[in-house]
Parts: sequence; C-alpha cells; structure tokens
Amino acid sequence: MNFNNNCIKDLDRLYRINLINSITGPKSANLIATINSNKVSNLAIFSSVVHLGSDPALIGFFVRPVKNAIRDTYRNIIDTRFYTINHINSSIINESHMTSGKFPSDISEFEKCKLNEIYLNNFRVPFVKESYIKFGMELHEINDIKSNNSKLIIGSIKEIIINRNYVDLDGTIDLEKSNSVSVGGVNTYYVLNKVKKLPYIGSKINF
Repeated sequence: MNFNNNCIKDLDRLYRINLINSITGPKSANLIATINSNKVSNLAIFSSVVHLGSDPALIGFFVRPVKNAIRDTYRNIIDTRFYTINHINSSIINESHMTSGKFPSDISEFEKCKLNEIYLNNFRVPFVKESYIKFGMELHEINDIKSNNSKLIIGSIKEIIINRNYVDLDGTIDLEKSNSVSVGGVNTYYVLNKVKKLPYIGSKINF
C-alpha cells in the first residue's frame, strides 16, 4: 500500500485517525487524574506521555485543542496545578479505556469506570489504586503547538510510588514485571515483553 498526501486527506475520517495514530507504533498507556475546585475527581486515558528530562525530572503530555470543547483534565490542572500519572496494566484495560468517554464535569470517572481513587503521602490529587506505577506531578509550564493548536503540558515529578521489585539495581524500571501495557492507535492494547537489556553507551565509543 502507498498513501501520498492527497490520498491521506481523502481517507475516511475514522480510517485516517486509526492509520496516523498507529503509524508511530505502540505508546505508553496512562491514566491522568485531576481534581476540580469542587473536589470532584477526574480520570482520563492518555497515550501522549513523554519523558522530557531527568534533572530536573520533567514529564510532558499533549492535549488536543481546547477552544471548542471542555477538557476537564486541562482545566483542572490550570486551576489546581497538580495531577497524577498512573500506568495502565493488563488487569484494568477495559476500565481504563472507558475513561475516554465524555462524562459531565460533576461526575467522577473513577466511580463510573469502576476504578478506585486513593490519596497517598498527603498528595492533594488522587492516584489510581489499581495502578502499579504512579507519580504525582506539579504543573511546570504549558507550550502551545501552533501547527494544530494542541498544547504540551510539562510537569515536574513530586512523588513516585512503585513496588521496589519492579526497579533494577541501576534504577531502570522493568515494565514487564510491572505488567504495564502500551496502546497502538486509539484502541489497541499491547503487553510489554523485555527482549534484551544492553549496557549504557554514554559518550565514549571505541571504533
């Protein structure tokens, strides 16, 4: 198959969404939890979470244009500046996927999608109890993406909660042990299997 630019533009909308969303390969699957000023929690699935740096420890994720739609995650982060990111594992795929639906702002996806919120270490936003790897975030900055009016939300890590058995001696997280999953496109989920771990190369290479 071959798709040129004109062909891509003429594709059926849903076909194009699935094609372009899955062409980059599987992405991390996370639930982002927020809370509004009325103390109603919100939970939404995201496949755009990315590492931006380790010192300081920064994590980013993208939100789609917000002009014509209310995005509770975005609005709550603006209002409170805090949120949590929670890995999805294979035991909660169905429940996590349901959070992609549109719920009223006064309804918590935790309750409707049968996931449990848990407050840990006095962090002001709930974590997902069923998630095995979770971290608390504080808003650092927001960058506008002019090409399509999306926004890159950048946060600093304030809290990491993880079973020590999932962390190798060198600090690497074993995502196979944690049962974390990835998502291809918008609705296809994959389990993660470690193929090989190679030594860190750094800047010194002998030719």
